[in-house]
Amino acid sequence: MAYDADTSIDMTQYESMIDLIEQSALRYGDKTAYSCLKKATSFAEVERLSRAFAAYLQQHTELVKGDRVAIQLPNITQFAIAAYGAMRAGMILVNTNPLYTPRELIHQYNDSGAKALIVLSDLLPTLTDVVASTDIDYVFATHALDMHAAQDIETGSVNFTRLMDAIDTGLSLDYQPVKATLSDLAVLQYTGGTTGLSKGAMLSHGNLIANAMQIKSRIGERLVQGEEVFVAPLPVYHIYAFMVNLVLYFEQGGCSVLIPNPRDISGLIDTLSQHPFTGFAGLNTLFVGLCHQPSFKALDFSHLKVTISGGTALTQAAASMWQQTTGCTISEGYGLSETSPVVSLNAPGLEQLGTIGKPVIETSVKILDLDDNEVPIGEIGELAVSGPQVMQGYWNKPEETAKVMTQDGYFKTGDVALATPDGLHKIVDRKKDMIIVSGFNVYPNEVEDILSNHDAVLECAVVGVDDQHSGEAVKAVIVLSDPNSDEATAKQQIEGYCREQLTAYKVPKIIDFVASLPKSTVGKILRRELRK
Repeated sequence: MAYDADTSIDMTQYESMIDLIEQSALRYGDKTAYSCLKKATSFAEVERLSRAFAAYLQQHTELVKGDRVAIQLPNITQFAIAAYGAMRAGMILVNTNPLYTPRELIHQYNDSGAKALIVLSDLLPTLTDVVASTDIDYVFATHALDMHAAQDIETGSVNFTRLMDAIDTGLSLDYQPVKATLSDLAVLQYTGGTTGLSKGAMLSHGNLIANAMQIKSRIGERLVQGEEVFVAPLPVYHIYAFMVNLVLYFEQGGCSVLIPNPRDISGLIDTLSQHPFTGFAGLNTLFVGLCHQPSFKALDFSHLKVTISGGTALTQAAASMWQQTTGCTISEGYGLSETSPVVSLNAPGLEQLGTIGKPVIETSVKILDLDDNEVPIGEIGELAVSGPQVMQGYWNKPEETAKVMTQDGYFKTGDVALATPDGLHKIVDRKKDMIIVSGFNVYPNEVEDILSNHDAVLECAVVGVDDQHSGEAVKAVIVLSDPNSDEATAKQQIEGYCREQLTAYKVPKIIDFVASLPKSTVGKILRRELRK
């Protein structure tokens, strides 16, 4: 088996993501595209409902091509319908974490200029101040079970339209086909930066299609069009699952089994027992958690042929445990929001544990020194990428874009890596200060900024520490404003404040109080000393 089935990708097959959605829906028709909460939805039905939503956006709102539409939903079929509908109306998606706090939402929606929002009905109560502080004119709400039957949604201070009502109205409207090109923007995928400021990676229709074709070249020999059943426990608002489930497997005619709450391990296993799943995407902690469940070990894995790992480093122990339990190896990959996301991926059956495999086709990777010069093979440096999946830049941030691009057009990832003589790559270290909690990036500056706003905090620093459950945990080291304060009371107050301001995985799990923080001669806090 060759490492790649192809040496180049065909970018003439689809004019845009709109074209990919419509061609795929026509090609696979009555086959199941999405299964969620025991409700199967066919490709034809996804096409019909997304077309109706697109028609509604065109004729019952003042939104125009290029406007940003935010989606704040968990893994439910309505996510795909809303995303495809917004794209088909010419809009740009803003994928949003449903767990974000009002502060985080306001920043993302104002930065993107979002004018519409599709949101889970359970989250409506938290949106009162958010919508009032942004340019959002239209809110569409959906209940998790709306695909089964219309559910009651409580009204509140936020004016909204039921998503399913908008779709019902759109079914009687004429959809006006939108012409989009490969260079048009499709998604603003927000990512943290080393400054802690959230930035929108501008991903074009061409970026997404190219990356789907690149992944397909790497794993395509394992895929049968119209026959695959791929389990999606990872959130589709994250670019990893968005690419795999909403782009690649939809184009391949696969059924994506959406898991709204992967933390419910027994519920996840119950869902798995109902499907002859052929593919699975996860990360290290999920693989380990499942393999420790007797009910998971009792499942039928005879159809499983592709398991992909991303988001955080895969350990030898997790890979071995998964293979022993399921009989399937894990293909570890590497990517970022800025690269749509896949840069590199191990080929199924040819995995080299401890590496991220070879770059996908039409992707060039360099290992650079501090002056952006390429280092010899085997030496470490910053990994930089060039390829058709690399973003167009950061939304409205040309200065930030310039910082991460080399003069010859390579995107500097900030990750330290090395190349092996046989063309593989190894990630040696992550961005210097970034913390990865269960696959999610946490940037210390953002957490420190929140902590510093609390009256009890004089100085603080945030670092990552090893955690057996989440890989890493957030640790805050704090100097109190009043050294005579009761530390137990201060800790309780600070924890409560952080929970109000930060998504749960960003909240410090450990808080230590110290008399002073280690600093350089110029007064810069030395996080590396705290990590020791």
